[in-house]
Amino acid sequence: MLLKYTFLGLLQGFTEPIPISSSGHLVLARDILGVEADGLSFESLVNFGSLIAVLLIYRKDILRLVKNGVRFIFTKDPTAKEDFHFILMLIVATIPAGLIGVLLEDKIGDLSTSFVVGITLLITGVALWVIRNLRGNKSDKQITFKDAVIVGFAQSIALVPGISRSGATIVASMLLGMKQETALRFSFLLYIPVSLGVGILSVDDIVHDKNFDTLMIPYILAFISSIIASYFALKWFMNIMARGNLKYFAFYCFIVGILVVVFL
Repeated sequence: MLLKYTFLGLLQGFTEPIPISSSGHLVLARDILGVEADGLSFESLVNFGSLIAVLLIYRKDILRLVKNGVRFIFTKDPTAKEDFHFILMLIVATIPAGLIGVLLEDKIGDLSTSFVVGITLLITGVALWVIRNLRGNKSDKQITFKDAVIVGFAQSIALVPGISRSGATIVASMLLGMKQETALRFSFLLYIPVSLGVGILSVDDIVHDKNFDTLMIPYILAFISSIIASYFALKWFMNIMARGNLKYFAFYCFIVGILVVVFL
């Protein structure tokens, strides 16, 4: 049991930051390997582990945004306006996924099958292939309200298993002309409010999870594993983005997607 939950924590943690869909891989682990978490709160717990990794890596950006955002609100300091604008765009981009997630939660759950994951991985692969050579020029301060709404809807599409959240938001951002570093930062800072929202909504599930007492140690191991795996996966992905090697993730999605559709 300890090995199973450690494996699931590592799997979710490693696949969360990179554009290959963590939810899709958890579905495949369940259907192909017969490995599945027993508690309702498990996925929320490991997602929170990934959130901690993102907070650690982007801690300097977050502290700067909070500091300058507050300063602009109270002093209207023009030097803080760019960061305040960035925060507003993050808030706007968070709304679509929140609304769609609440409205369509039950229907999204019905899509958690290997065949659906195979198809959506192929879609993810095509999207990554399309943007593999794009080099935009929009910086943080040039993100528009329209850009934020589009990226927000792209994130909501990633509620479907097999559609990568990071992949969908980065693809949308780069198609809108953002620089790679801006697209990457916007995508992962956008993950923070969404993940926090999911975590808050899952508190009741965690508190009343009948398996929590017996699975406390496995849960803790999975949680720690997800933090470590997400941290190093995100660092690795940032280096790959800097080198412009997104095509390798597209190849991976094509290969796994075809294998799943043909054989499952």
